[in-house]
Amino acid sequence: MDYIALGMAWYVIFIFSATFHEASHGFAAIKLGDPTAYHYGLVTLDPVPHIKRSPFGMVIIPILSFALYGWMIGWASAPVDPYWARYNRKKAAWMALAGPAANLILVLVAALLIRGGMALDFFHAPETITFTHVTAAASEGFANAVAVVVSILFSLNLILLVFNLIPLPPLDGSNVLLLFLRNRAAERYESFLCQPMHMMIGLVIAWQLFGPVFNFVHTIALNILYPGAGYH
Repeated sequence: MDYIALGMAWYVIFIFSATFHEASHGFAAIKLGDPTAYHYGLVTLDPVPHIKRSPFGMVIIPILSFALYGWMIGWASAPVDPYWARYNRKKAAWMALAGPAANLILVLVAALLIRGGMALDFFHAPETITFTHVTAAASEGFANAVAVVVSILFSLNLILLVFNLIPLPPLDGSNVLLLFLRNRAAERYESFLCQPMHMMIGLVIAWQLFGPVFNFVHTIALNILYPGAGYH
């Protein structure tokens, strides 16, 4: 698969995955009592409203990250009623975790496709793993293209899952602590999370932590996907 076709595959899968992530936030929010994202038209798998809301994170950053690193990352957002979140902190925390849960679902879908393909002798475990080579095709042509697409689906959603679960603001994982804090401590912690400077610092630290954390999780995920393969 040539560079342009590979970039297009990454981008289509990124758009679908990011849209599913944000739509899951909005779906969880409306079920838990906050219809804000629904009223903005963001509880949908149509990517257009999400791109219009976050053009920088949905267009520029993914393309730039692919050009620089050969893989994609980016973001979108779904609005939340701050008054609802303040008085329903635990519900808001579960809503925040719905996005990473969506990425986990897509990782599992990719894993099932890989294992199913192996059962049909369509795929096999590769000797070496890359983001676009999580599984290998038994033949060239169409089978190889499918292997690349499924590999990207697995890798990209694992990237989004791990990054978003880093417990630093403004990432989704920073909300997990709200499930366990009492009201006064939760108020102080929530005030800390909402500070723009803390969000900026959190993103910088999260980016520094992401590499080693992801490598660890990625290795575990691959060895679950291919028991006994001994990837490291």
